[in-house]
Amino acid sequence: MKKLVLTGAGGRLGSYLREPLSKMCDELVSTDWVEDIDTLYPGESYVKADLGSLEQMEAVLEGADMVVHFGAIGDEAAWDAILHSNIIGAYNVWEAAARKGLRRVVYASSIHAVGMYPKTQRIDTEVPHRPDTYYGLAKCFAEDLGSLYWDKKGMESVHLRILSAAQVNNPRSLGTWLSYDDLIHLVERAITTPITGFSIVYGVSNNDRATVDNHKANFLGYQPKDNAEQFSEAVFAEAAPADPTDLGQMCQGGPFASVEIGFSGIASMNIVQDKKET
Repeated sequence: MKKLVLTGAGGRLGSYLREPLSKMCDELVSTDWVEDIDTLYPGESYVKADLGSLEQMEAVLEGADMVVHFGAIGDEAAWDAILHSNIIGAYNVWEAAARKGLRRVVYASSIHAVGMYPKTQRIDTEVPHRPDTYYGLAKCFAEDLGSLYWDKKGMESVHLRILSAAQVNNPRSLGTWLSYDDLIHLVERAITTPITGFSIVYGVSNNDRATVDNHKANFLGYQPKDNAEQFSEAVFAEAAPADPTDLGQMCQGGPFASVEIGFSGIASMNIVQDKKET
Protein backbone atom coordinates (compact mmCIF):
# COMPACT_ATOMS: atom_id res chain seq x y z
CA MET A 1 0.00 0.00 0.00
CA LYS A 2 1.39 3.37 -0.97
CA LYS A 3 -0.26 5.84 1.40
CA LEU A 4 -2.37 5.59 4.54
CA VAL A 5 -3.81 8.50 6.52
CA LEU A 6 -4.45 8.31 10.26
CA THR A 7 -6.66 10.98 11.84
CA GLY A 8 -6.57 11.43 15.61
CA ALA A 9 -2.89 10.49 15.60
CA GLY A 10 -2.26 12.68 18.65
CA GLY A 11 -4.72 10.77 20.82
CA ARG A 12 -4.14 7.82 23.12
CA LEU A 13 -5.38 5.15 20.68
CA GLY A 14 -3.72 6.87 17.75
CA SER A 15 -0.40 6.69 19.60
CA TYR A 16 -0.57 2.87 19.54
CA LEU A 17 -1.61 2.70 15.87
CA ARG A 18 1.04 4.94 14.33
CA GLU A 19 3.98 2.52 14.37
CA PRO A 20 2.14 -0.58 13.03
CA LEU A 21 0.39 1.49 10.36
CA SER A 22 3.71 3.01 9.28
CA LYS A 23 4.93 -0.53 8.55
CA MET A 24 1.92 -1.30 6.32
CA CYS A 25 2.56 1.39 3.71
CA ASP A 26 5.20 3.43 1.96
CA GLU A 27 3.88 6.67 3.45
CA LEU A 28 1.82 7.26 6.59
CA VAL A 29 0.35 10.72 7.01
CA SER A 30 -0.67 11.27 10.62
CA THR A 31 -2.97 14.18 11.35
CA ASP A 32 -4.58 15.86 14.34
CA TRP A 33 -5.13 19.44 15.52
CA VAL A 34 -2.23 19.49 17.99
CA GLU A 35 0.96 21.26 16.97
CA ASP A 36 3.07 18.10 16.73
CA ILE A 37 3.18 14.44 17.81
CA ASP A 38 6.83 14.19 18.87
CA THR A 39 9.20 11.76 17.13
CA LEU A 40 7.98 10.36 13.81
CA TYR A 41 8.40 6.76 12.69
CA PRO A 42 10.19 5.91 9.41
CA GLY A 43 7.88 6.80 6.51
CA GLU A 44 5.58 8.90 8.72
CA SER A 45 4.83 12.60 8.32
CA TYR A 46 2.57 14.85 10.37
CA VAL A 47 0.03 17.40 9.14
CA LYS A 48 -1.96 19.60 11.50
CA ALA A 49 -5.53 19.75 10.18
CA ASP A 50 -9.07 20.48 11.33
CA LEU A 51 -11.69 17.79 10.72
CA GLY A 52 -14.23 20.60 10.40
CA SER A 53 -12.60 21.79 7.16
CA LEU A 54 -13.44 19.86 4.00
CA GLU A 55 -10.65 21.65 2.15
CA GLN A 56 -8.07 20.54 4.72
CA MET A 57 -9.33 16.96 4.65
CA GLU A 58 -9.08 16.88 0.87
CA ALA A 59 -5.49 18.06 1.07
CA VAL A 60 -4.56 15.44 3.67
CA LEU A 61 -6.21 12.60 1.73
CA GLU A 62 -4.66 13.47 -1.64
CA GLY A 63 -3.15 10.30 -3.12
CA ALA A 64 -4.14 8.05 -0.21
CA ASP A 65 -5.39 4.47 -0.56
CA MET A 66 -7.32 4.39 2.72
CA VAL A 67 -7.95 6.53 5.78
CA VAL A 68 -8.09 5.25 9.36
CA HIS A 69 -10.38 7.79 10.99
CA PHE A 70 -9.85 7.97 14.77
CA GLY A 71 -10.06 11.75 15.07
CA ALA A 72 -12.94 13.30 17.05
CA ILE A 73 -13.94 14.41 20.53
CA GLY A 74 -13.67 11.17 22.50
CA ASP A 75 -16.30 11.91 25.13
CA GLU A 76 -19.79 13.28 25.54
CA ALA A 77 -19.76 17.05 25.10
CA ALA A 78 -21.97 19.99 24.22
CA TRP A 79 -23.89 19.68 20.97
CA ASP A 80 -21.93 22.35 19.08
CA ALA A 81 -18.62 20.65 19.84
CA ILE A 82 -19.90 17.21 18.81
CA LEU A 83 -21.42 18.69 15.67
CA HIS A 84 -18.15 20.28 14.52
CA SER A 85 -15.66 17.48 15.16
CA ASN A 86 -17.71 14.29 15.20
CA ILE A 87 -20.55 14.91 12.73
CA ILE A 88 -19.32 17.54 10.27
CA GLY A 89 -15.84 16.05 10.72
CA ALA A 90 -17.10 12.59 9.72
CA TYR A 91 -18.89 14.02 6.67
CA ASN A 92 -15.73 15.85 5.62
CA VAL A 93 -13.63 12.68 5.87
CA TRP A 94 -16.09 10.63 3.84
CA GLU A 95 -16.70 13.31 1.24
CA ALA A 96 -12.99 14.07 0.87
CA ALA A 97 -12.24 10.35 0.60
CA ALA A 98 -14.85 9.96 -2.12
CA ARG A 99 -13.58 12.97 -4.05
CA LYS A 100 -9.99 11.71 -3.87
CA GLY A 101 -10.86 8.17 -4.90
CA LEU A 102 -10.00 6.32 -1.69
CA ARG A 103 -11.09 2.74 -1.55
CA ARG A 104 -12.02 2.47 2.13
CA VAL A 105 -12.58 4.32 5.39
CA VAL A 106 -11.73 2.48 8.62
CA TYR A 107 -13.69 4.27 11.31
CA ALA A 108 -13.47 4.30 15.11
CA SER A 109 -17.13 3.90 15.95
CA SER A 110 -18.23 3.03 19.48
CA ILE A 111 -20.44 0.90 21.68
CA HIS A 112 -22.17 4.19 22.47
CA ALA A 113 -24.02 3.95 19.14
CA VAL A 114 -25.98 1.15 20.85
CA GLY A 115 -25.21 2.07 24.45
CA MET A 116 -28.76 1.99 25.83
CA TYR A 117 -29.19 -1.75 25.25
CA PRO A 118 -29.07 -3.68 28.54
CA LYS A 119 -25.97 -5.75 29.23
CA THR A 120 -28.23 -8.72 29.85
CA GLN A 121 -29.03 -8.67 26.11
CA ARG A 122 -26.21 -10.02 23.94
CA ILE A 123 -26.27 -7.77 20.88
CA ASP A 124 -24.90 -8.45 17.42
CA THR A 125 -23.75 -6.05 14.71
CA GLU A 126 -27.21 -5.71 13.15
CA VAL A 127 -29.25 -4.40 16.10
CA PRO A 128 -30.87 -0.99 15.45
CA HIS A 129 -29.06 2.06 16.74
CA ARG A 130 -29.80 3.01 20.36
CA PRO A 131 -27.37 5.82 21.28
CA ASP A 132 -26.72 6.89 24.85
CA THR A 133 -25.42 10.46 24.25
CA TYR A 134 -24.76 13.07 21.56
CA TYR A 135 -21.41 11.31 21.23
CA GLY A 136 -23.17 8.01 20.51
CA LEU A 137 -25.58 9.77 18.15
CA ALA A 138 -22.61 11.05 16.14
CA LYS A 139 -21.35 7.47 15.84
CA CYS A 140 -24.76 6.44 14.50
CA PHE A 141 -24.52 9.25 11.94
CA ALA A 142 -21.09 8.12 10.76
CA GLU A 143 -22.20 4.50 10.48
CA ASP A 144 -25.18 5.55 8.37
CA LEU A 145 -22.91 7.84 6.37
CA GLY A 146 -20.66 4.89 5.61
CA SER A 147 -23.67 2.84 4.52
CA LEU A 148 -24.83 5.67 2.25
CA TYR A 149 -21.44 6.16 0.59
CA TRP A 150 -21.15 2.41 0.00
CA ASP A 151 -24.61 2.18 -1.57
CA LYS A 152 -24.35 5.36 -3.66
CA LYS A 153 -20.62 5.72 -4.36
CA GLY A 154 -19.21 2.22 -3.89
CA MET A 155 -16.72 3.34 -1.22
CA GLU A 156 -16.12 0.70 1.45
CA SER A 157 -16.03 1.33 5.19
CA VAL A 158 -15.39 -0.75 8.28
CA HIS A 159 -16.87 0.61 11.50
CA LEU A 160 -15.08 -0.53 14.65
CA ARG A 161 -17.53 -0.29 17.55
CA ILE A 162 -14.89 0.01 20.26
CA LEU A 163 -16.02 -0.88 23.77
CA SER A 164 -13.22 -0.03 26.25
CA ALA A 165 -9.68 0.34 24.90
CA ALA A 166 -8.21 1.20 28.30
CA GLN A 167 -6.77 -0.51 31.34
CA VAL A 168 -9.10 -2.90 33.17
CA ASN A 169 -9.94 -1.29 36.52
CA ASN A 170 -13.72 -1.72 37.00
CA PRO A 171 -16.28 -4.55 36.70
CA ARG A 172 -17.72 -3.31 33.40
CA SER A 173 -14.32 -3.42 31.71
CA LEU A 174 -14.04 -7.17 32.41
CA GLY A 175 -16.51 -7.58 29.54
CA THR A 176 -15.67 -4.53 27.42
CA TRP A 177 -11.83 -4.51 27.38
CA LEU A 178 -10.06 -4.13 24.05
CA SER A 179 -6.32 -4.59 24.57
CA TYR A 180 -3.95 -2.44 22.53
CA ASP A 181 -2.59 -5.55 20.79
CA ASP A 182 -6.11 -6.61 19.81
CA LEU A 183 -6.90 -3.03 18.71
CA ILE A 184 -3.91 -3.12 16.35
CA HIS A 185 -4.94 -6.54 15.04
CA LEU A 186 -8.50 -5.30 14.46
CA VAL A 187 -7.37 -2.25 12.50
CA GLU A 188 -4.96 -4.35 10.45
CA ARG A 189 -7.75 -6.76 9.51
CA ALA A 190 -10.03 -3.86 8.60
CA ILE A 191 -7.32 -2.62 6.22
CA THR A 192 -6.13 -5.90 4.69
CA THR A 193 -9.39 -7.81 4.23
CA PRO A 194 -9.80 -7.87 0.42
CA ILE A 195 -13.50 -6.95 0.31
CA THR A 196 -15.49 -5.40 3.15
CA GLY A 197 -18.33 -3.40 1.62
CA PHE A 198 -20.07 -1.63 4.50
CA SER A 199 -19.23 -3.51 7.70
CA ILE A 200 -19.60 -3.20 11.45
CA VAL A 201 -17.49 -5.10 13.99
CA TYR A 202 -17.26 -4.78 17.76
CA GLY A 203 -13.85 -3.76 19.06
CA VAL A 204 -13.54 -6.07 22.06
CA SER A 205 -11.00 -8.63 23.22
CA ASN A 206 -11.69 -12.32 23.80
CA ASN A 207 -13.31 -11.67 27.18
CA ASP A 208 -15.29 -14.36 29.00
CA ARG A 209 -17.80 -11.68 30.06
CA ALA A 210 -18.27 -9.96 26.66
CA THR A 211 -21.89 -9.01 25.95
CA VAL A 212 -21.59 -8.43 22.18
CA ASP A 213 -21.55 -10.87 19.28
CA ASN A 214 -19.22 -10.57 16.28
CA HIS A 215 -20.19 -13.69 14.35
CA LYS A 216 -21.65 -11.68 11.47
CA ALA A 217 -18.25 -9.99 11.02
CA ASN A 218 -16.25 -13.24 10.93
CA PHE A 219 -15.22 -12.60 7.32
CA LEU A 220 -12.83 -9.92 8.61
CA GLY A 221 -10.72 -12.60 10.27
CA TYR A 222 -10.53 -10.69 13.54
CA GLN A 223 -9.38 -13.16 16.22
CA PRO A 224 -8.66 -11.37 19.50
CA LYS A 225 -6.30 -13.14 21.87
CA ASP A 226 -6.45 -11.24 25.17
CA ASN A 227 -8.96 -11.91 27.95
CA ALA A 228 -9.79 -9.51 30.79
CA GLU A 229 -10.63 -12.38 33.14
CA GLN A 230 -7.02 -12.31 34.32
CA PHE A 231 -7.86 -9.06 36.14
CA SER A 232 -11.18 -10.16 37.68
CA GLU A 233 -9.99 -11.07 41.18
CA ALA A 234 -8.26 -7.72 41.70
CA VAL A 235 -11.16 -5.76 40.18
CA PHE A 236 -13.87 -7.36 42.32
CA ALA A 237 -11.76 -7.00 45.45
CA GLU A 238 -11.89 -3.22 45.01
CA ALA A 239 -15.39 -2.83 43.52
CA ALA A 240 -18.43 -1.51 45.37
CA PRO A 241 -21.60 -3.65 45.41
CA ALA A 242 -23.50 -3.60 42.11
CA ASP A 243 -26.57 -1.36 41.85
CA PRO A 244 -29.26 -2.77 39.52
CA THR A 245 -31.06 0.60 39.45
CA ASP A 246 -28.03 2.38 37.95
CA LEU A 247 -28.23 2.64 34.14
CA GLY A 248 -24.47 3.07 34.11
CA GLN A 249 -24.10 -0.45 35.45
CA MET A 250 -27.01 -2.03 33.59
CA CYS A 251 -26.50 -0.70 30.05
CA GLN A 252 -23.91 -1.46 27.38
CA GLY A 253 -22.74 2.15 27.37
CA GLY A 254 -21.74 2.18 31.02
CA PRO A 255 -21.56 5.67 32.60
CA PHE A 256 -22.50 7.25 29.26
CA ALA A 257 -25.95 5.69 29.73
CA SER A 258 -26.52 7.47 33.02
CA VAL A 259 -25.02 10.95 32.49
CA GLU A 260 -27.10 13.92 31.43
CA ILE A 261 -26.89 14.62 27.70
CA GLY A 262 -24.01 16.97 26.97
CA PHE A 263 -22.01 16.12 30.11
CA SER A 264 -18.84 14.02 30.25
CA GLY A 265 -19.22 10.27 30.49
CA ILE A 266 -15.49 9.72 30.94
CA ALA A 267 -15.28 11.91 34.05
CA SER A 268 -16.35 9.03 36.31
CA MET A 269 -14.51 6.22 34.50
CA ASN A 270 -10.96 6.55 35.92
CA ILE A 271 -9.31 5.95 32.54
CA VAL A 272 -5.52 5.68 32.76
CA GLN A 273 -3.90 7.95 30.19
CA ASP A 274 -1.16 5.51 29.22
CA LYS A 275 -0.40 7.06 25.87
CA LYS A 276 2.47 5.40 24.02
CA GLU A 277 5.63 7.47 23.95
CA THR A 278 7.65 7.73 20.73
